[in-house]
Amino acid sequence: MLGEVAAHLHPAEAAMAETYYRQAMALALEIGMRPLVAHCHLGLGKLHRSRGDRGQAQEQLTKAMAMYREMDMAYWLQHITTTQGG
Repeated sequence: MLGEVAAHLHPAEAAMAETYYRQAMALALEIGMRPLVAHCHLGLGKLHRSRGDRGQAQEQLTKAMAMYREMDMAYWLQHITTTQGG
């Protein structure tokens, strides 16, 4: 949640948002919360895209899509498809 909030506050907060996403991902990996890891990849992908880093954005979105597919999380797969189009 902190990553989402920081990402939407102000462009200057992008570095802090990335830090929050990466901290959340590390904790989620540690305790086995794969859906949260996928959500962090999604958030990082959107963040990188907003900063104009298309390569990093695509890498993170691809990771999120793969994880959502593995976990059969169709709603979030659709969300990424919508996100990539807009």
